[in-house]
Amino acid sequence: MARGPDGKGGGAGFSLADQLFNAQSIGDLARDYAVLGGFDASKFQSDALGGMEGRGLLERLDWIADCIQGQLPQDFGQMADALQRAMPAPLDPDLTDDDFGRFIHAVPGILAVRHGLEDHRERALDLIYEATKRFSMEFYIRPFLNRWPEETLARLEGWAKDPNYHVRRLVSEGTRPKLPWAKNIDLDPAVPLRFLEQLHADPTRYVTRSVANHMNDLSKIMPDEVVARLSDWQGQERQQAKEMDWITRHALRTAVKRGERGALDLLGYSAGDVTAKLSLPDSVKIGEAVQIEVALSAPQDLPVMVDYRLRFARPTGTAEKVFKLKTGKVKAGQELRLSKAHKLKGDASTFKLHPGHHGITVQVNGLDVAEGGFEVLPES
Repeated sequence: MARGPDGKGGGAGFSLADQLFNAQSIGDLARDYAVLGGFDASKFQSDALGGMEGRGLLERLDWIADCIQGQLPQDFGQMADALQRAMPAPLDPDLTDDDFGRFIHAVPGILAVRHGLEDHRERALDLIYEATKRFSMEFYIRPFLNRWPEETLARLEGWAKDPNYHVRRLVSEGTRPKLPWAKNIDLDPAVPLRFLEQLHADPTRYVTRSVANHMNDLSKIMPDEVVARLSDWQGQERQQAKEMDWITRHALRTAVKRGERGALDLLGYSAGDVTAKLSLPDSVKIGEAVQIEVALSAPQDLPVMVDYRLRFARPTGTAEKVFKLKTGKVKAGQELRLSKAHKLKGDASTFKLHPGHHGITVQVNGLDVAEGGFEVLPES
């Protein structure tokens, strides 16, 4: 489940902020900085832990940076040197995915922005370059893109070819137009496409996942360009076919939910003459599952991507959310039967269910083909 920058989510009583910043993690960070002469690790631990209460995840990071900054040289060049000396070993460069690093190692990025953005751009970017090998710096490169766009893009041009895949990923992730939690960037969204042109062929999934997420962001801004670019990449054959298929599907996931014709055609789900029968129960109680039964038929063989839109009753109207049903193939003259039990959770953290009339619309290859409704009853 996605969690916001306050660090909350995942059920009652859970705090991601507490999980990430606690006595153990602060102790680990204290040991990192203890290599610096004159750094009082005990004072840092006491100060940092004493100020955690009431702060969200990103606020805790800023607070930790405050506590470290107070014991570092105030000259930025000397500060940056100290931050680099205190860095742990780089993340394993031989891995290819899911090695994000630890949030406690975001401090160099925070201080690079605070003290290097205006007057020490090049040294600050050097610091971010080293830091991103320990913890992703996508939040902290963005102020430099806003303040020094051409100079920062020139750096990213080289970083896109770097031997370290964490550095290459930063180029894609840091320039995403809709990066979660992050501050906006003023950059024309089309500008980073020149980086994605290279990075889509990267051998590591960590990088290609970022490229796909970046393209998914762009699909909300320039959908036709995204489809055209993905089609071109497929034709270039610079990426393995299986990975390129994955990138394409992941990049177009939001466009598919919107039923955009170009995205569906690229994925091989062309519009066709499909007949659908939808069966639903008359009523379902909150906490139970609504059984969705769909029978599809077509006069020709047809690959199908089947989604359904669930319309929720609300006190002031309705809300709608798209869910996946299945992908498959309808054989000419034969029914393809699909089913799914959709649990109507009464304790979902993202929305609250209300009793009343709910509706379901079945969508096949982007086209609405059947709809029906049922009553949601209160829990027993």
